[in-house]
Amino acid sequence: MPNKESGSQEALTPDQREELLATLKARFEKNMIRHEGLVWADVQAKLEALPDKLRSLYEMERTGGEPDVIGQDSETGEYMFYDCSAESPKGRRSICYDREALESRKQHKPEHSAVEMAAEMGIELLTEAQYRELQKLGNYDMKTSSWVQTPERIRKLGGALFCDRRYDTVFVYHNGAESYYGARGFRGSLRV
Repeated sequence: MPNKESGSQEALTPDQREELLATLKARFEKNMIRHEGLVWADVQAKLEALPDKLRSLYEMERTGGEPDVIGQDSETGEYMFYDCSAESPKGRRSICYDREALESRKQHKPEHSAVEMAAEMGIELLTEAQYRELQKLGNYDMKTSSWVQTPERIRKLGGALFCDRRYDTVFVYHNGAESYYGARGFRGSLRV
């Protein structure tokens, strides 16, 4: 698995690249239920042709997301990667929703925001629909929660949405966008 040193936008070293591809391949083969009918060699060929996407996957892995292919877009042919860690990625917790929320805090500011962190990684926060789609593939966020993309009308009023799974049910909640908790992070998606 890639090391946990801080992320950057530099190209991956050959060793980082090979280690990441080996990790992704092992996860892909272990979890075929997430992507029935897809072939790893096809996914890898696409990844090798798109170093920026490979860099984003490295950041997803480095921050604890355990990214995996969850399907393929029938129109574009793009593979869809989601964070598939059992709980919200450890390296992305204790963050508020976005830059505006971060700046609105007068004291005890978190180190980062979910929207900005995702943008820096080259990924997007899951939507509520994508979060529910992921939950059909397993049980995620049984002890944690994850920020999801929030509709502008809710965000303009100061709120933001997050989801989790409890009592064998997926719940969607709201909170002030400036809030942050040790058990709340975000899950991302990447199209390759």
